Parts: sequence; C-alpha cells; structure tokens
Amino acid sequence: MLDLWFPEGQMRGKAPERILTMRRGLLLILSSPSGAGKSTLSKRLMGWDPAISFSVSATTRAPRAGEVHGRDYDFRSREEFQRMVAEGQMLEHAEVFGNFYGSPRGPVEQAMTEGRDTLFDVDWQGGQQIRNSPLGRDVVSVFILPPSLAELEQRLRGRGQDSEEVIAHRMSRSRDEISHWAEYDYVLINHDIDRTEAELRTILLAERLRRDRQPDLTALVRDMNTEFDRR
Repeated sequence: MLDLWFPEGQMRGKAPERILTMRRGLLLILSSPSGAGKSTLSKRLMGWDPAISFSVSATTRAPRAGEVHGRDYDFRSREEFQRMVAEGQMLEHAEVFGNFYGSPRGPVEQAMTEGRDTLFDVDWQGGQQIRNSPLGRDVVSVFILPPSLAELEQRLRGRGQDSEEVIAHRMSRSRDEISHWAEYDYVLINHDIDRTEAELRTILLAERLRRDRQPDLTALVRDMNTEFDRR
C-alpha cells in the first residue's frame, strides 16, 4: 500500500485527506494558447495536491541568471541530450532556436511506480509525442480554451509583460494551437479560473479511480470471493 495524498475533501473546502491506496500514477498534459490560463492552473493544481510532480524539462541551452539545475531545467550538453533521445529516454523533444528541449522519461516512470502523477505543461506537439510514447496509455490530456479571442488578447495585455510585437506573435500562434483542441481527452473553456480549476480537479480525481489504474483491485476481489466461499 502507498501513503498518498488524495485531496478530494478540498472539493468541499475541507483539508486534504491522506489515505492508503495502490494505483499507478498518470501523466497529466495541459496545453493551451498563451494567455488562456495554463500556467496558473498548473500552479494551483500542484498547490492543491503536493504529491503531483511537475515534469522538469531538459535543455541544452546555457542556464540563465537565477536558474537552478533540477528545479528550473535539467541542463544537459548537446551530446548528452542526443544520447538520451537515441536511447529512448525522452518522452518528447524539440529543437527551438538552436537548442534542444525535452521531457526525460526516468523521473516520470519513477513517479508512476510510486503512485504519483506527473504534470506536463507542453504545447500540442509535445503532447502528441507523449501520447505516442511507451507511456501513452497512462496519459490524460486537457486543452484549455479562452472564452473568446478578444478575451485572450485582453489577458495577454493585462499581464503587462510583452511588447505589441510579442502580443501579435502570440495571437498569431494561438490559431495553430487552438486548431488541435480535438486531439485532447478533455477541453475546458476558462471563463473563470476558480471554476476551471474545480473542473480540472474533478477530471484528475475521476481518472485516478479508473479501474485499470488500480492494479490491486483484482487481488481485493479475489480475497472477497475467498471470504464468500468460507461463509
């Protein structure tokens, strides 16, 4: 038995409950166009359930000021990264502006074995690669849509972080990203961040209870049948 957080009590405003359960961890993919709320929802979900692991990306780019290896990124040489890809140690990877980025497979498999879920904040291409990986059967994918393009642009401007040129580029990219919404298991329209967070929790709780993610059920029912026979 594994001692895991199963914070269903928080759906009613209660503190998280710790229960004994045996299950296989899952891979939760969140994707959205920039500004739709994906990063905020990721942080909230991990705050709600501290047992959720965040997939730290590996990269070949040099660390920036303040970045910590293993926390912000898993910094690798180009040779190391390419070796990991060749050996099947990356669930997904891509080259961006001359640097490689990817999701290492080892930490995810370790979390699954321990019954912990792993959260991926990736675009549709990364999500597609993870779904097609050897761990694809344990993927739950969620796409976050904005209620409208006008609202999406307003949120991007409201952050006060980007220039007009960057905002225009993000809005242009959003069309391609949104075009892949039908590839996901669930689609949430983020009208309100609190409501969307509650919906995301509901999805995760239901997926954790799927029969095929509870490998101890067969033994449990077998023991019950033995007890029936003894009556």
